[in-house]
Amino acid sequence: MELSAAEIDRVIEMAWEDRTPFEAIQAQFGLSERDVIDLMRREMKASSFRMWRARVQGRATKHLLKRGFVEGPHKSAMQRSISGNKISKRI
Repeated sequence: MELSAAEIDRVIEMAWEDRTPFEAIQAQFGLSERDVIDLMRREMKASSFRMWRARVQGRATKHLLKRGFVEGPHKSAMQRSISGNKISKRI
């Protein structure tokens, strides 16, 4: 499956987010955890990839079955612009 540059950027962003599980990436883009690791290795500098791997390796929040919660309140700061939701006006 070929991903556009924007989709690759979004996968990388989701992979860096602590509370976005690999299963969410697979559901949205059809990439397994192994595919995400390969994409990150290919698209990032070696030092950035090593830092990311150290960060996510063993992190329970990156795997739905290892989480201690069902749903988290966290959403990416970019979620509104990505999903097209309008930002409510605050007075």
